[in-house]
Amino acid sequence: MNLAFEIIDLTLIFPEIVLLATTFLLLILGLFRGEYAFNRVMLLSKIALATVFIIVCSMPANREVVFHGVFINDAFSILMKAVVLFSALIVLMVSRKSLASEDIAQYEYPILILFAVLGMMVMISANDLIILFLGLELQSLSLYVLTTLRRDSMKASEAGMKYFVLGALSTCLLLYGSSIIYGYTGTTNYDGIANILKGVSSPSLPLMMGLVFLIAGLVFKISAVPFHMWTPDVYEGSPTSITTFLASAPKVAGFALITRVLISSFINILPQWQILISIIAIASMILGAFSALTQRNVKRLLAYSAVGNMGYALIGIVVGSEEGVMASVLYVLLYALMSIGVFACLLNITRRSQEINTIEDLQGLVRVYPGTAIILSTLLFSMAGIPPLVGFLGKLYIFKSAIAANFYFLAIIGVLTSVVAAAYYLWIIKAILMDEPDLTRWIEHYRNYRREPAMTVVLLGAAVSLIWLFITPGPLIRITNDAVASLFDT
Repeated sequence: MNLAFEIIDLTLIFPEIVLLATTFLLLILGLFRGEYAFNRVMLLSKIALATVFIIVCSMPANREVVFHGVFINDAFSILMKAVVLFSALIVLMVSRKSLASEDIAQYEYPILILFAVLGMMVMISANDLIILFLGLELQSLSLYVLTTLRRDSMKASEAGMKYFVLGALSTCLLLYGSSIIYGYTGTTNYDGIANILKGVSSPSLPLMMGLVFLIAGLVFKISAVPFHMWTPDVYEGSPTSITTFLASAPKVAGFALITRVLISSFINILPQWQILISIIAIASMILGAFSALTQRNVKRLLAYSAVGNMGYALIGIVVGSEEGVMASVLYVLLYALMSIGVFACLLNITRRSQEINTIEDLQGLVRVYPGTAIILSTLLFSMAGIPPLVGFLGKLYIFKSAIAANFYFLAIIGVLTSVVAAAYYLWIIKAILMDEPDLTRWIEHYRNYRREPAMTVVLLGAAVSLIWLFITPGPLIRITNDAVASLFDT
């Protein structure tokens, strides 16, 4: 009987085992081959991510808790792991050519991404605060190194140092909160905490202090206010290929982590933490919208946009119902899609040795590279929430869930900040489509232009999906509904 249980346990962590073994093998290959290993490691990393993606998607969606309750497999974990793996695979596909122009064509790049993805998968399936910490730190340490991979760049080194220092602070807050929660409940297991809190109408002050510290440590990972300070500097200082990864997969994993912790462990004291998450959501929406208005650097602007978008996503968590959480998960998935698309467009320009720093650098792009310009403009329209694009659908579900739960003030602030945020998206679109280009800075790069099939497929796929998912959102909504239902089915 024990042997049977051990086999089941190993089966449910089979994707993590495959990814870990592959990453170690690629690391050994890189060590032996040195600078000649980059192309081979990149190719094998893509194959590994694609293989693990297929394994995850083929796993049973019924809820299984293994290893004495610390690791969980359900429809929610399967969906979020699949999105993280798919995002990482797309990032590797679109970043290969640009890595040379950014002087980071090193075999460590894909290996660090694989380690980060492994940490995210552990985070998503964690059913215990200790396992949460292990997955979180594996992801964080990989990202700290990844942001400083361009060692000759002062900006990259500064960004990595800020990320590391603030990340260490958030880890301290998370551990301190976890220890207080353990002291109050006597367990670090999510299900155990939920059982202790059943029937508790007014939790004690120490428990609420522990929860506040825990939430503070978690919201750092999604760049929510007031733990957003690292985001603009890291986005700007990191090479665009690394920023593309930071803006997608870690956001999905971090949001999945917050959702599981709050819904699985603390749903019984929902009114107590609703106020805190509401304040974080409102502050993130307002700061994200108004701070971006003053930015001329494209990546800093997109960083503040990410802060605002995480504020919108948190609205559904505040609602706390199945409908609200579904809207939040749907919004985060759509945001990840749009974010990868936008940065892929920037990468498509960067790989031609034309660095994009300010909005002025995009002036007249439509006359130089019309395909990239039109796709980038479409993605920005979608981020602004303009129909008939899928970004509008995400915000519609978020605001609808808030209104249905009588959180009118959140919906009103969300709509107003969306209008403000639309201004800076439209400024970029105006520069791309209407301004005159400086042809002298483009002509040499235009002559050296070579089409890359992988980049073309990704950009066209992103553009088509923006409209297709708006027209036929049914399958995605059903999958998201089933995933969120598994969170509430305990």
